[in-house]
Amino acid sequence: MIITRATEYAIRALLFLSRQPRGQIVYKKDICKTQNITPAFLTKILQPLIKEGIVGSQRGVGGGFFLLKDPEEVTLLDVLKAEEGPLYMNQCVAMEGTCHRDVFCPVHGAWKEIREEMLRILDSYNFQSLGDQEELNLRNLQKDFREKPEASL
Repeated sequence: MIITRATEYAIRALLFLSRQPRGQIVYKKDICKTQNITPAFLTKILQPLIKEGIVGSQRGVGGGFFLLKDPEEVTLLDVLKAEEGPLYMNQCVAMEGTCHRDVFCPVHGAWKEIREEMLRILDSYNFQSLGDQEELNLRNLQKDFREKPEASL
């Protein structure tokens, strides 16, 4: 399974919004510039997050987007579900009873367990911790650059 480019960009945009004070309106142009997303695409990818009550929007001159929830309340699973819909490994676990082999097939149980674990892991990553990790990663990069400027060339 490969997530769509829209989902990847939605995660990046949401990570950027999560680093701003809660409820602060961020101009579309600022999100686009920092995340390298076109304005039309940004609007398209944020629509599912607006519909799910994760992101808010304000139109007009001072308009833009803002995070409606605390970053620690929003997980990667929330974004994937909003952007991609329900996540399944294959058809046989998508709807119970669609596969006549599920009562004896050992792979059916494996797919079900793998899906449950994947959902659990995605739900364990919230945007507060992801933002904190991004900040730490950037500080470490800056520290490495200061200590070894020739390594960055």
